[in-house]
Formats: sequence, structure tokens, C-alpha cells
Amino acid sequence: MDVNDIRDLVTLLSFSFFLGLMVWVYWPGRRESYESAAQLPFVGEMNDLHPGARDE
Repeated sequence: MDVNDIRDLVTLLSFSFFLGLMVWVYWPGRRESYESAAQLPFVGEMNDLHPGARDE
């Protein structure tokens, strides 16, 4: 096994890791958690605009 075989192996492992990460990130069941995380910057903004408004 020479250095080029090791480079090939590292490339294949890195690409496999990347594909696994993409599958994990874009899995349809994770959409709800991403949508709730996307709304975090806006939590409490309604109260800042309208002090008498209720949180929903």
C-alpha cells in the first residue's frame, strides 16, 4: 500500500461522510425542527411591536 492508496481511501471516506451528512440534514422528518429553529430569532418580536399582544 503506497501513499496514493491512502489518499484514495481518505477521499472515499470523506465523500461517504459528506453524503451521509447530506442525507441526515435533508431527511424529511427533520423539517419540523428546522422550521422551529428558523423562527427562534423572531420569538418575542410581536411583544416588542405590540406590548399588549399575547404570545401564541
